[in-house]
Amino acid sequence: MLVLGLDCATGVTAMAILDDQQVVAEMFLHIERPHSERLIPLLHQLLQSAGMTLEQMTALAVSVGPGSFTGLRIGLATIKGLAHPLGLPVVGVSTLEALAGHGAPFAGLVCPVLDARKNEVYTCLYRSDGQGGPMERLVEEQAINPRDWLAILHSFEPEPVMFVGDAVTVYQEIWRELGPRAWLAPPEWRYPRGVLVARLGRAQYLQAAGDGRTLSPRYLRPSEAEVTWAKKHGQGLPKDGSA
Repeated sequence: MLVLGLDCATGVTAMAILDDQQVVAEMFLHIERPHSERLIPLLHQLLQSAGMTLEQMTALAVSVGPGSFTGLRIGLATIKGLAHPLGLPVVGVSTLEALAGHGAPFAGLVCPVLDARKNEVYTCLYRSDGQGGPMERLVEEQAINPRDWLAILHSFEPEPVMFVGDAVTVYQEIWRELGPRAWLAPPEWRYPRGVLVARLGRAQYLQAAGDGRTLSPRYLRPSEAEVTWAKKHGQGLPKDGSA
């Protein structure tokens, strides 16, 4: 069973091919060029290096957010566009859940944090057994001020907390206020990886979870354009901006 996983939710373009539990190939780019310029060339390189074609894939998995509004749209539109003519199923996975996969070897709380700008982070909280088993989600995904989030983390004392994601660096001084409970992941664990998306996608595909035709980005809050439009027209928006 071959699954291709793709993540464009941050400044990183990450993708991988998973053959059951074996990683066949993986690509990772963190450069200034936009996703729209690097995604397709990187995908061609991935498939060529693996000696495979899209037609051989069993399913395609894509990170649907939260994260960069533009990156999420590009990633999801690309995967749907590739899957449709081939009749391939598409599975959407949470960006934060995929990030939390970095903490599988860690026994304690795993906290993915992405910089949401505007002095907020996209985050949630998982508990890991440190043995690579399924993680238990303890707090729902949300956009929240880092200090308000810190107060929530204090309520889980004395469990240790591993922080993963690009907001580890941005708000590291706040996370360090947890003292010895705080474990800041190394730089290579602070960004999504295609293989983590592929693993989650594989699990969801085997459970027949979700319908790729109805997938949409999960923003958690409305974009600036949506906020401006709502104010101009005197209408409200749902919290996740998915109207």
